[in-house]
Formats: sequence, C-alpha cells, structure tokens
Amino acid sequence: MKLQQFDFDHLRNLTIGTVDYVSPNEIRVVLDLSAPQNTALNTGVPTLFPRINGFVLIPNENGALVGLISWLGVEHSQYPKRKGFRDFDLIDLPFPLRKMSITPMGTLKQIGKIENKEYQLERGVYSFPSVGDSVILPSDTQLKSIVENKEKNANVKIGIAPIAGNANVKINPDKLFGRHIAILGNTGSGKSCSVAGVIRWSLEEASKNLEAGKKLNSRFIILDPNGEYTDAFNDLNCEVKKFKVEISEEEAEVFKELKVPAWLWNSNEWSSFSNASGRTQKPILKRALRDLRSGHSDNTDEFNTKIRSYFSSCLTTVKLDLKIGASSFKTESTKFGKKLNSISNDALHFSSQAEDELKQPLENTSQTLEAIINRHFKSFVKAGETITYYEDFDVADVEEAIELLEELLEPLGGVLAYTGPNEDTPVPFNITDLPDHIEHLGQEAGVIQFIDFLVMRMRTMLAETRMNSIVVQNDNITLEDWLESYVDGISIIDLSLVPSDITHLVVSVISRVVFDSLQRYRRTNNKLLPTNIVMEEAHNFIKRYNEGGEEISASQLCTESFERIAREGRKFGLSLTLSSQRPSELSPTVLSQCNTFLLHRIVNDRDQELVKKLVPDNIGGLLKELPILPTRKAILLGWATPIPILVKINNLKEEHRPKSEDPDFWDVWTGKSERNVDWKSLADDWQNANKKEEEE
Repeated sequence: MKLQQFDFDHLRNLTIGTVDYVSPNEIRVVLDLSAPQNTALNTGVPTLFPRINGFVLIPNENGALVGLISWLGVEHSQYPKRKGFRDFDLIDLPFPLRKMSITPMGTLKQIGKIENKEYQLERGVYSFPSVGDSVILPSDTQLKSIVENKEKNANVKIGIAPIAGNANVKINPDKLFGRHIAILGNTGSGKSCSVAGVIRWSLEEASKNLEAGKKLNSRFIILDPNGEYTDAFNDLNCEVKKFKVEISEEEAEVFKELKVPAWLWNSNEWSSFSNASGRTQKPILKRALRDLRSGHSDNTDEFNTKIRSYFSSCLTTVKLDLKIGASSFKTESTKFGKKLNSISNDALHFSSQAEDELKQPLENTSQTLEAIINRHFKSFVKAGETITYYEDFDVADVEEAIELLEELLEPLGGVLAYTGPNEDTPVPFNITDLPDHIEHLGQEAGVIQFIDFLVMRMRTMLAETRMNSIVVQNDNITLEDWLESYVDGISIIDLSLVPSDITHLVVSVISRVVFDSLQRYRRTNNKLLPTNIVMEEAHNFIKRYNEGGEEISASQLCTESFERIAREGRKFGLSLTLSSQRPSELSPTVLSQCNTFLLHRIVNDRDQELVKKLVPDNIGGLLKELPILPTRKAILLGWATPIPILVKINNLKEEHRPKSEDPDFWDVWTGKSERNVDWKSLADDWQNANKKEEEE
C-alpha cells in the first residue's frame, strides 16, 4: 500500500499549539489561545483536553510524531502571541500563556488515500520537529490506531485504554510469553488477577482457533507458594493438573501428591540440602551419587570390579599429585604421606577378603607402599606428646607408587574409566541407601570423623515425614513419567505446605529439570517446545545474593537456576512470568532480562526507582502515576505493546480469580459472614496427616 501525506486541510481544524522547545526526550509546546480548555469537540467525538498522559500529534514528512503529555502549566507572557494579529500597539501587560511538555513515543503513519485512510503506529522517532511546527489533536480513529495492536496474532484483549476513548488493548501471546514478563504491584492492586487473566484470556482466544474435539497443546508450570491459583484455570480446553502435599481423601479426586524425588537432584542441590563442605564432604558425596546412580554401590558390586574401581581412583589422584608438582608431595609432604598410608592400609584390608590370585598382589602393594612411607616417616616427643610427620617425598617415590598401582591393576584389566551416569544424571536410585554409602566411603578413606555430621543431617532430614513424602520415591516414578506429569498442560504446584527446609530446593529442581528437558527437546527435534514458568511471590525465590561464599545456600541455588533461565531460556522455548510486590528484592539479572512489564500500583520509593531504571521505553511522566493507580489499572510497556499505555484490565470472573482477596473482618465480626472453628479437627488433621500413609 502506498504511504500518503496527511490531509492538511483537516489538520488546520485540529491545531492546538506550536512547538517551542525540542530535545531528544522532551518537546515543549505553547498552546494557542483558542485551544480547548477542557473538552475538544472537533476530533470526531468529545475528547477531554488537555489531559496528563493524553496523546497529541506533530505532523512531519513521515506521518506524525506521537507525543505523550507529561506536564501542563501556565506561564505569564508580556503579550498574547496570537497568529494573524499585530500586537505591537498593545499595552505591555502580563497575559497567561498555557504550555505543556510532551514525550516523543513513536510515529503514526497514514496508509491509503485521504478518503480511505488507515493509520499504523511504529516504534521510534524518524525525525524530530522544529520550533514553530504545529501540534494537533488526534482524531478518534487516530487515537485507537495509537493504542490498538495491529500485529499478527495480536488477538488477546486484556483491557481497554481509558485515555484513548476506551480503545481495546490487545496483545500478541508470541510476544508476551515469547520473552520474559514481569507483573509488579503492591498487595491488593490486582496483580494476581492479571497473572491469571493474561494466561486464561490467551488460552480462551486460542481455543476459538482449534478444530472441533481437539485440546490446546499448552504448557504452563505455575509455582504457587500460597495456594492461590487452584481454581483459576478450571474449564479451560486443556489438561489442568494440580499438585500439593498432605492430600486428604476428599482432595485426592482433584489433586495429585507433589513429588520431586531426590534422584532428580544434581550434586549441587544435594550439597545444599546436606550442607556438605567443599573440602572433604562434597567429593565423597559426589562419588556416592555416581556409585548409586550407576548401580555399583558396595552392596551390589562384584569384588574384582570394586578393587579395580577403587585403585583406579587412587592411581588417578597420585598421578594428579605428580602433575601438580612439588607443592603436592614436598610442601604438603605429611598430607601426601597419609594418603599413601591410607592406600596401603586399604590394600591390606582388601587382601584379607581376596581370592588367592589377587591376595598376594594386594599384600605386595601394601608392603611396598609401606616401605616408601617409612623412608620419610619421622616423629619426636614434645611435652610428653609424640608428634609424627613426613619429610619431603621425591619424584622417584611418586613414580614408584604409580608404577606399583599400575602393576596391581594390569591383571584386572587396567585402569577402569568411569563411563556410567555422572553425579548429576537423573537416574533413579534408592535414596535411603545414600547416607549408608557415604558412611562406608568415609570409612574407606579414613575420614569418617569429617562426615559424621553430614550423614546424621541427611538421615534426619530424609526421615522427616512431610519431607519424605515429597523427595523419597515410593511409587517407582520414572523420569518420563515425571516430565509428562509436570510439563504437559497447565501444572499448578501448590507449595504452601512444603517444608521450609526444602521449599527453595523443590523450586530450584523443578525449574532446572524443565529447562534441561527443553534443551534436549530442541537438540533432538530441532524445534522449540513453548513453555512458560509462572513464579508467584517471585521476591521470595529469586532474591539478590552476594557472591563469594564457599557454600551455596538453597536460596542462592534457586536464584541461580532462574538467572540461567532468564539469560538462556528463550533460545529453548522457555520463558518466565514473574509476579512480585517487591521488585527491589529481586535478582537484578532476572529483572533486567524481562522485556515486558505490567505495572500495577507501587507505593514504595525504592521499588519505584528500580522500576524507572529498568523499563525499556521513554515514557515521561507515565510512571509517576504508579503510587496512585487504582485496582485493575496498570501500565503496560515493553516488547508486547507498540507503545506504553495505561490499561484498565478486564474483569476476571469471581470463580476464576486467585484466592487473594482481602479478609472480611467487619462481616466476620458482625456475624454476616459466619466462621465456625473446629480446632480439634484441625489439630488432628495436622498431627496425623500421614497416619494413614504410615499404616499402609
């Protein structure tokens, strides 16, 4: 279609002022004396003007620059500057002169001939006006063209724009959910309804394009810490699954038991869960995980394979010492001597269990290593106490120990290279075997005193009833089963009764496993599988943290998982919908990756300042309305909308609203809303929540 110029005869009737000052982020306008005072009648329909956050146009060679009114005021001029009049003979008295400041927002182009014209808004400003250029009021048609999204697939109506003649505000789900979106606002501002609304309205619109009898192929994973969204997506044309802990008999028809089996966890998540220290405990924990995932724990492995595996590991560590150099066996000579002594003792221990053909080689290995150690072993008595230490070892000593271990392994098939699952592979194993196997490995390595607390903490936490029901596998669920249950359709995961010790860990595992599965889907199918993770109360799970600590807490692990998704998720079809009332507490990495913002009322100064720094558009004074926005009104800006706009969000039906309404104190006090409390029944349910499970 051919681009046409504006109808300038019509523009003369809409002119309200002239440009007085121009800068890249602000244009000041002097209003004509004849400009409307409060209502314009020449725009096709009565229009309130002038009005803060209203729109005006400045025609140019590309169409018209769209400006947002950010300031209105009156200044006194020496005389009225009226076009067409000679004012030189007037008395020099002050006259009030109305002025306004506008923020450039985009360019409105006219498509088609004057008698059959349409308008299209484009982001960005092609050319700025000059001083003296005319400023005009947009017509009703132009106002709607500014607000209405005319992109392909922009079919989902989320509200209306009161500032633009109640024009429909529509979004394109590809843009809204294709990149990360942050829905921010104080409690009671309508934030949760907006989260539920944008998902529901999008899926309802998509259902209209389905063939008869088919269901939506949608994927939303809603992490709900307060149990608000249980009924928000009922009656949608897709599979809706609800998960929670401590399900009663009545709830079993609606809910499924939340399961995040501990075999899904990677080594970092296990370390965080057990508070494993980095030097001694983590290496043993990782080795135990490798053994159990590969099915080769001390209970199942054949003796020869066990010997081969163990001394292959010993050989690798001694070779590493040689590679590191003198600091390993000279500076740390006592540590190296104790290592050789431990290997010697283990060889002697295994020889007592070995068959004849392996018994002698193990004894020889133990004796020869003992001879190497004794050449450097020293002791002295100080204050009645015997102090032992090792003098510096030579390269020849280290090479002799390596050669000795290689000779031991040669009849067994040489060094055993580990080719099975690593410590992070999600392969099922018996979780309750892990503390026992860690204890056994600690005894083998002679460091049992350093892992006692690790084993005790792990056993205690795994025995905790509510935690046990989530992380310990009782029903032989496979990885395929878990992914099918939690990733397909809409999965509402109620975290309200998950033990606080593992809440962050559960969220971290779910988000990581979903991300890893979508990575593998793209690699296998060379296509993306569009999926969205909704994180309610995101400030509790995606917190700022200080780097540099040796140990990683579950909270930091959770944040790092979402930061990875924020940075890389879009490439694999995974996006985030974040809902928070405290954006200043959120991870800056995650917030900075959000491309669309739906901002409800925000009162806190710190949160307001952060939002102003984050938003991707130059929106003038629009954000100054944040502290006074009424419920259901929000500012939509960013990638999913052509222009930042104040939206009155659609009303969500009562039965579809999240359970986040204000408590009705007055009605309860006055008896209009009855509340009968049976504390005994509540206490019995609390104390015996898992009694039935234990009896079975």
